[in-house]
Amino acid sequence: MSEKMQQLQILEQNLQQFLMQKQQFQQQMIEIESALNELQNSKESFKIIGNVMLSANKEDLTKELTTKKEELDLRIKTLEKQEDRLKEKSQSLRDEVMKEMEKNGKD
Repeated sequence: MSEKMQQLQILEQNLQQFLMQKQQFQQQMIEIESALNELQNSKESFKIIGNVMLSANKEDLTKELTTKKEELDLRIKTLEKQEDRLKEKSQSLRDEVMKEMEKNGKD
């Protein structure tokens, strides 16, 4: 019983980590989308490398940001699939623990 509770806690912690990571990726996605929108409306484009802002080719920068956006989208989808699997395992384990608790309570 306590082993299943520990497994459940570990699953819940993993879920929290996935959620935090997904939120970070979603925030990066918002920033990239914002940058792409700004690029469409601007005549000049710049790229920040470290602490330096450099002039950049608009088309190259758009390609780079679009590629990053696609990669982030793929990462988010992968995390969501892993998150769904963890949720299923967690729910199944939670159900087992509850059944055992009910069974032990009746004895």
